[in-house]
Amino acid sequence: MNDRLQDAVYAAGWRVVRGLPEPVARRQFDAIADAAWVRHGRSVQRLEHNLRRVLGPSASAREVRRTTHLGMRSYLRYWCEVFQMPRMRTEDLVARMRCEDEWRLRDAVASGRGVILALPHSGNWDHAGAWLAGTGVPFTTVAERLEPASLFDRFVAFRESLGMEVIPLTGGERPPYEILADRLRAGGTLCLLSDRDLTATGVDVEFFGATARMPAGPAALAHDTGAALLPTTLHFPDRRTCSARFHPLVEVPAGGDRADKVRRMTQGLADAFEVAIAEHPQDWHMLQRVWVDDLDPGRLAASSVTG
Repeated sequence: MNDRLQDAVYAAGWRVVRGLPEPVARRQFDAIADAAWVRHGRSVQRLEHNLRRVLGPSASAREVRRTTHLGMRSYLRYWCEVFQMPRMRTEDLVARMRCEDEWRLRDAVASGRGVILALPHSGNWDHAGAWLAGTGVPFTTVAERLEPASLFDRFVAFRESLGMEVIPLTGGERPPYEILADRLRAGGTLCLLSDRDLTATGVDVEFFGATARMPAGPAALAHDTGAALLPTTLHFPDRRTCSARFHPLVEVPAGGDRADKVRRMTQGLADAFEVAIAEHPQDWHMLQRVWVDDLDPGRLAASSVTG
């Protein structure tokens, strides 16, 4: 029943919110965010806990609560935009993107060796994906399989309509790592959300002064295929646009074995994410556990680099 209800809610979102004038939809989603923040349920508490780490021990309780409030508005803005994007023209989505150091992206794509854009859960990554495909860079991404299957199918159809190739994280005909490596060796581009480990086989990194666990896949793929590993961060600079920043490439270290190199490369991604999230903490949509201290004991098995 819960699965069917969840699917119905998302279906209604794409059907009803898509048809609303943008200012009306935005006000409604702001109101939902405000109500959720006031209710202070489990997800809001988790966001608040995460943002407290980001803001540091000197941040007051009032500052943490205010940033969490802005964070919920940012998170609900993401969903509002997702529901409205199917009605938007590609040229309008492209016009609403602002980029910093875009040359890093274009140079990496032009090199022909494959590109991995590694992103945290910030801003609107679906908007960024539509911009990327709309400016001549088709790409492949991975989607966590959702239940019910109809809900997963809705998200796949939505992202494919924006120009993405979507591979399921689990349940596909081939392991996703093999498919992604094939795309890179053919000179393709990947976009991978990379700030939260979903497999319990991630890499431990230092992140805002504590140990967090992030996926090994992006660094392992770059190591194994020779693809460029490009940290990419997003935020909302205003009520209308989304901004992308392309950080310096994370190179494969000269020394060490494969596992050590992958760990160091993943730390490089974490360092880039930390800089950007510290600048725009309200746009980091992390309502789940990230730091090892917060993870369930069952997920604390020794990290292993696979591929």
